[in-house]
Parts: sequence; C-alpha cells; structure tokens
Amino acid sequence: MKGEISPKDFTVAVADIKLAILQARAKAARVSNVEALKLYFFVGGYVSLKTRTAKWGAGAIDALSERLQVELPGLRGFSPQHIRFMRQFYEEWNTVLGLVSNVHPEIRYLPSSETEEEICYLASSSTTPVSSERMTDFLSIGFTHHRSIFGKCKQLDERWYYISRCAREQWTVETLERHIKAKDYDHVGALPNNFSKTLSPIALASQAVRSFKDEYLLDFVNLDNIDARYQYETDERVLSKSMVWEIEKTISALGGNDFCFMAREKRLIFADEEFFVDLLFFHRGLKAMVAVELKMGDFHPGYLGQLNFYLSAIDKLMKKDDENPTIGLLLCETMNKPVVQLAVQGYSQPIGIATYQALKDIPEPYKTLAPVIEGVRCVLVEHNASGNKKHK
Repeated sequence: MKGEISPKDFTVAVADIKLAILQARAKAARVSNVEALKLYFFVGGYVSLKTRTAKWGAGAIDALSERLQVELPGLRGFSPQHIRFMRQFYEEWNTVLGLVSNVHPEIRYLPSSETEEEICYLASSSTTPVSSERMTDFLSIGFTHHRSIFGKCKQLDERWYYISRCAREQWTVETLERHIKAKDYDHVGALPNNFSKTLSPIALASQAVRSFKDEYLLDFVNLDNIDARYQYETDERVLSKSMVWEIEKTISALGGNDFCFMAREKRLIFADEEFFVDLLFFHRGLKAMVAVELKMGDFHPGYLGQLNFYLSAIDKLMKKDDENPTIGLLLCETMNKPVVQLAVQGYSQPIGIATYQALKDIPEPYKTLAPVIEGVRCVLVEHNASGNKKHK
C-alpha cells in the first residue's frame, strides 16, 4: 500500500528518535545540574558573607529558610541544614576555583558555564589554575556527590580524584561513598608489582599500576554467612562464589566500568591437565585479561608460582593478537609489603598483589537471625525462579 512505512524504515525511525530524546534529556540534565550548582554556590557565598562577618545572628539561617518557604510555597532543598551545606560548599571551593569575588560586598551570580569557552573562562579566573577538563568534571556531578566529597575528603587532590571518577564512571552517591569508605585514593597505585619489568611500553606499565589498588573492600562478602551455605567447599571457592553472586559490587570494588567479568573458575586444559583460575576479567583500558587468584590468610611466596603459570597458560590458550599480556592479581587477607615486593620481582608475567577486607563478623544481636534471613532469601529466590518458569 502506497505511503506505508517499511518495517526496516520504522525500526530506524524509532532508533533515531529514541536517541534524540535520550540526548535531549541528558543535555537538559547537564544544564539543570550546572544551574543548580551555580545557584547553591551563589547562595552559599551570600550566606557566608553575611554570617561570617557577624552581620547576621546565630538564628539567621533558620529564619531565612522559614521565610523562603513562605515566599515560595513547596520549595524544596532549602532547609536550614541544606543552606549550611551550600555555605560550606562555597567556603570549601571558593579559594580553589575563584568563581566569585570576595572583594565586592555584593556577591554576583555565577556566569553561565555551558560552553567550552565559558568553562575555560571559569578555570582562568581561578586563584589556583584549574584545567577546563577538571571544571567540566566539577560541573557534571550533582550537589549530593559534592557534599559527600567535601564532607569526607580534606585533601584537594583526593577531592579531584573522586570528582573525576564520579564524572567519568557516573557513580551513584552510594557507589561514591563505598569508594570513599574503601579509601580508594590512598590505595590506588600502591600495590606491590613487577609491571615495569614485564609490561611494555612503560606507559602501559604505568597505566596498569594506576588501574589496581593494594587493598580492596569486599564488605558485601559475609564469610560467616557463606561458610554455612557452602560448608563442603574450600574457602577460596566460597569467596569467589560470593563475589560472583554480587558481581556488580565486585566490579565496582575492583575499579569500575573498565572491568568486564568473563568467568569464575575458568577451566584451562594444557598438556592433558586441568587448571582452574578463580576469577577472570577483561580490562578495557588496558586491553588485557586480568586473572584474579583468591587466598585466605597471609601471603605466601609460593602463591606467585601458581599464578605465574596460569598467566602463561591463558596467554598461550586464550590471548588474542591485539591484546596485551594477561595481568595477574593475587588477593590475600594480609601481606608484608617488603617481602611481597621482593618475591614478585622474580617472575616473568605481570603480577600485582593486594589485600582484601571481607565482612567476617555479624554483630552479636543478629547472629541468631542469620539462618532465618538466609532461609527467607533462598525461599524468595526459589519462588521467583518458579514464577519465571510459569510465565515462559
């Protein structure tokens, strides 16, 4: 029939319009976020000027919040506590970014920051030079993210680290707070390794160092609980099962979106013998597979020989021509860093060693409830599974 849309054209039209809608929404969200940050910075600066110079008394912020609610019924986000957060936001960042003049008694509203030229202008007006890339990251994350960062991170470089990670990897506030709790900034690039000897060029070795930490927080793994669930399995298998059960949290703990999960207990057959790698990932940034071996207790130098062999076997059996050598990450509960650093230098494959922290102890009042909670969880899983089968 004349004028009808072909299925192919219709599919293309839907995809094009869907993309346009998503791009428009994303742009609107970015613009809205920038305007919100500008507003909060302005309000914070205004309140800072009035309260820090003793022009306003102790109850002024509460009175201001109450009056704003009267003037703008239904206004949200301007409680006394939130206004104090805005003041802190201004005071923590003004000397770094230099976005607002402290000299003039009337604090001006921030200029628009939408275009690259205007972002560069904001950066160039700083008392401390701030790159346009950093300014873009700063303006792209929400105020709640900023609150967590300036509230819990006191070093400037540490703040920029988390701002950049939030902007690039689109962390939720919950994810951000998990990484702050894990002290990512202190642990990134600190793991004992032999990357400079085993990876080439040096830029790849440096990137590999920055991609791993010397300690990982796996507090979503409750070893007391899973020991009961998998009581006939070895401790390392229990740990790997639990990490795969919570694979999204595992990837987040390891470092974020660059890690892609490939397999648990990856089976390798070499010279008619079977070998199993605990966890296997692919790291997009490094363009390399990452084999993770899990060990309970202290580090022992003998662990490295096993991992070194696994890496050689993976490279021989699985690595593609355009990929970099497979990297090994040995995770154990404790280690003596000087001993580990000396031990790892004798191996030919790229290996890094780190510790992990898992949740081992359930608070006493809840220990008696753990079997009940686990039983309820299992019943729900079985119920959902049977429900899904019925609907197929």
